[in-house]
Amino acid sequence: MTGSDERNVALLRALAHPVRLGIMRRLAAEPETCACDFTDVFGVSQPTISQHLKVLREADLVSTRRRGTQICYSVRVEAIDELRVLFADLGQVALTGAIT
Repeated sequence: MTGSDERNVALLRALAHPVRLGIMRRLAAEPETCACDFTDVFGVSQPTISQHLKVLREADLVSTRRRGTQICYSVRVEAIDELRVLFADLGQVALTGAIT
């Protein structure tokens, strides 16, 4: 497995949970969202949200910015671009049968 394959697997693993995927969708629509804002949306505890955000941070899918005592999260567009390239490559292989 190449380094880019390992990176793609890490990105996909981080997104492979309904709450984390939901957090990413929410952050795409509403950047600079505080972690505390997710508990009501997903109906889970603050520690659970924090754990999911940690996974997203470790996969480098989100960025953080401190606002007073709160930490605000945003989607890293560069990470989304990496996923876009992955799926474009998969689509190309499916169309042509040629593995790049």
